[in-house]
Amino acid sequence: MTSEVTYAEVKFNKPKSSGTESEPPAAPKETKLHQSGHSFSKLLLTSLLILLLLLAISFLIAFIFFFQKYWSCCPKNWGPFSSNCYFIPNEANSWNESEKECLRMNAHLLVINTKAEQDFVTQKLKTDFAYYVGLSDRTLTMGERHWQWVDQTPYNESATFWHEGEPNNPKEC
Repeated sequence: MTSEVTYAEVKFNKPKSSGTESEPPAAPKETKLHQSGHSFSKLLLTSLLILLLLLAISFLIAFIFFFQKYWSCCPKNWGPFSSNCYFIPNEANSWNESEKECLRMNAHLLVINTKAEQDFVTQKLKTDFAYYVGLSDRTLTMGERHWQWVDQTPYNESATFWHEGEPNNPKEC
């Protein structure tokens, strides 16, 4: 490590004689201080602070990635997607029994809001098994059906993601 050397230039004024002519007092000379190595120390400190900041940002990004990939807030046997948890049953029930079972688990039948959500769910399903979604038409007014999701959100007909040929039962639509 380098040592700091400080230089100072100092001049003293001579005492004035008590003569009749007075000269204006001389202005004090500027004092100059020189420090060697000061700019190097500043550069080193700045570099270390930037390195520390980059390490902290890298750690934060790695933590977020790890948390999202390996840590789930969903109960055991449930699958996470986006900010929701999904449970896929291994037994068949009626729609009403399925909804009651969901309510018992503080949940509800599937409500599909996006194509990405539907794609995630359909990848998890067994192809030889029937499943229910949380869409019903319990309220009939003058022969018209009023579809509604079990979480009380209205059904948007323009945002359907049915597979080709579905619904395949007149009672389903």
